[in-house]
Amino acid sequence: MTVTIRYAQPEDQQRCSELLGVLAEHTGGPFESFDSEAFEYLLTNERGCLIVAEEDGNILGLASISFNFALRYNGEYCTLEELVLDQDARGKNVGGRLVEETIRLAKERGCKEYGLYILESTLQNQTFYEKFGFAKVGIDMRQKL
Repeated sequence: MTVTIRYAQPEDQQRCSELLGVLAEHTGGPFESFDSEAFEYLLTNERGCLIVAEEDGNILGLASISFNFALRYNGEYCTLEELVLDQDARGKNVGGRLVEETIRLAKERGCKEYGLYILESTLQNQTFYEKFGFAKVGIDMRQKL
């Protein structure tokens, strides 16, 4: 299995949309089909990025991260927004490679911290993230707008 990790390209939109649909189905989370403009924005803006894992032209998974500024860090911090793999790619370190690459990107950018959210429906993934140095720090609260 020769997997390449790379930045997503405009032609990856359909497959990325399919994978995000799988994520929403698995987590019970929200998913609104995004348009080309929204996808292009993620590929070209400075506030985040989208990377994919690819093997023989087939996208096996994706990870998206966002960069935000906070006074408490006197600079930027990074958040893992989505990590999703095709069912057939699970258990083959594809997710691990995507996480490692996003950590590298955050460090390269000078981020002071990297965080992520684990939903109640995905608590089983906590040990996966702990392998990469993530630790539980509190409770995430949200309000739908």
